[in-house]
Amino acid sequence: MVDTSDMVIFWAVVMARFLIPLTIPRYPLPGVLACLILDGIDQTIFQLFTSLPLEGYQSYDKSLDVYYLTITYLSTLRNWSNLYAFKLNRFLFYYRLVGVAVFELTQLRPLLLVFPNTFEYFFIFYETIRLKWDPKVLTKSKLITAAALIWIFVKLPQEYWIHVAQLDTTDWIRANPSNAIILIAYAAFLLGMAWWLVRDLPPTRPGLEIAATPVVAAPAVPPTPKIGNEQRERLIDNSVIEKIVLISLITIIFAQILPGVRASNLQLATGMAVLIIINTALSHWLARRGTHWKSIMREFVVMSAVNLGIVLAFNFLLPRYDGSINLFNTLFFVLLLTLNITLYDRYKVLHVRNHKTEIGS
Repeated sequence: MVDTSDMVIFWAVVMARFLIPLTIPRYPLPGVLACLILDGIDQTIFQLFTSLPLEGYQSYDKSLDVYYLTITYLSTLRNWSNLYAFKLNRFLFYYRLVGVAVFELTQLRPLLLVFPNTFEYFFIFYETIRLKWDPKVLTKSKLITAAALIWIFVKLPQEYWIHVAQLDTTDWIRANPSNAIILIAYAAFLLGMAWWLVRDLPPTRPGLEIAATPVVAAPAVPPTPKIGNEQRERLIDNSVIEKIVLISLITIIFAQILPGVRASNLQLATGMAVLIIINTALSHWLARRGTHWKSIMREFVVMSAVNLGIVLAFNFLLPRYDGSINLFNTLFFVLLLTLNITLYDRYKVLHVRNHKTEIGS
């Protein structure tokens, strides 16, 4: 029988990993660093303070990783003033997401080396610069150089160490304490590269810009009483296409790591297609009836109810076709997905408003 204190600790960690990412849009650097640290120590917490088997946590761990990285990307829609940095980071995010999806389908660990998580560290680089400078001082060449240095000297070694060699740094140092000197020297090398990259930036501004600019209200879009043919055509625009891609990749990843799933690829693809179509149509319908801040909770509640209904219907129908899902875990992952969709709808509006001239040029 599972000890009550073990379950309290388990759900405290899970809820922390669910709630802390929600701080990233307002406090980008502290929020993402807190997520990064918690992701690194959560299993250590379980080992030290509980007797829970960690195998059951793996699916939660992977899905919460995707969840917080997606919110990190969505925060760039809300906050980033340097449009080229945003576009570069968007590529890095989707490149990694595709890699994770392919890995979950094939279980080929070297793929994680081919598709490194450069996105997260590039985000940290940008937000670190924003502490003391206006990020618009970052030129295209400097941004590309930063991404390349992070890719080659930070993420490739890390991805190889963790996912290919499958080594543990603590054990490596414990086996030979002098190995710590190698790590210190490499850290000094990385700091030297960082200094070289920012050495010619303009003088810093006073203080630290830790918080992102507050959003008083999203731009209000009045209800459209009548939609003509031209307006109907606009329902399929770049935003819709991106959201379909985003939802598809996240759903593929969640479906593969979902414990207790017994369904064919066709059944999963059908469920995913239904989810995408209904969510896209519903979010458009809601967006056309006003996007002021009061509607964000309404959209989340409505989308959650719809998605939960889809999952319940899927749970009811699958046994008729020799399939099954773990209902509780599926509902948990759908909640994460729904929150990502809601934030995308919200922040995409702000991104288009803030970069309307640059996007149109």
